[in-house]
Amino acid sequence: MSLGIMVYSARCSGVPEAKPVNEKPLKAKGESPPLKSEHEKNEISDPVDWGYDLYPERRGEKYKPSWTKMIFHGEGRENLDKLRCEENVYNCVKNSPLVKLMLGALKSSGCAVDLRRHIACEVCDPSVSGGYDPLLNQVVVCQNVARNKGVVQGVLTHEMIHMFDYCRNTLDFKNVDHLACTEIRAANLTHCSFLSAWHQGDASPFRIQQQHQECVKTKALQSILTVRSVTEEVARAAVDRVFSRCYADLEPIGRRIRRNSPDMHKAYLEAPLYGYD
Repeated sequence: MSLGIMVYSARCSGVPEAKPVNEKPLKAKGESPPLKSEHEKNEISDPVDWGYDLYPERRGEKYKPSWTKMIFHGEGRENLDKLRCEENVYNCVKNSPLVKLMLGALKSSGCAVDLRRHIACEVCDPSVSGGYDPLLNQVVVCQNVARNKGVVQGVLTHEMIHMFDYCRNTLDFKNVDHLACTEIRAANLTHCSFLSAWHQGDASPFRIQQQHQECVKTKALQSILTVRSVTEEVARAAVDRVFSRCYADLEPIGRRIRRNSPDMHKAYLEAPLYGYD
């Protein structure tokens, strides 16, 4: 399941490799990533190609559940779901070591997050649990899918890695290699624990390191294919082109997080050593 809106077209091939995450920043400290111009927004010729069909509220539509979904699936409580989602977001901001680390890293990089401005709970397509919209510089938490604090923590951390990459680097989401790189980093740092890899068939107790890499590749490939109208061949080639350098880049968390381990607490305590408040 992909967690990235990445509302830029990726219909391209033969593009240059993505730059490593330690490249020069986009702007001076204290500046927020700029909103895209109306011209850039109008370049979206088909919303489906850009992932907007997964996020109907991004298109200005109001979600209206059918009566069958209201009866059999418990829908029709969108206001209550939004309130619970916002409560979970607030709880993660206050208590999750990973979310607090990402907020500090973004602030130290000149891209401080305002919860009311930069994080939105919305109804999404059930195939995704969240996303990052670089046109509005906003993380989306899918209130109808991410229904507990653990899932919300994963969504926030994953999408804030995309936000961090957009803040710190010359990241161009029109470039399929750049998209592949940030998806590799997000999967590497937040998702592919041994248990996660085992569930998606990419883990073995005898080849843990190699299988972790396969898990990251699988996750990144799925993310690209979910939000972009590109072939699997194009997406896989992009992942392979940039994998080695993007997999090795652990900023700003500094370590791969293992499930049911103290890794996230260690990463949070180590953050000031790397200049992240």
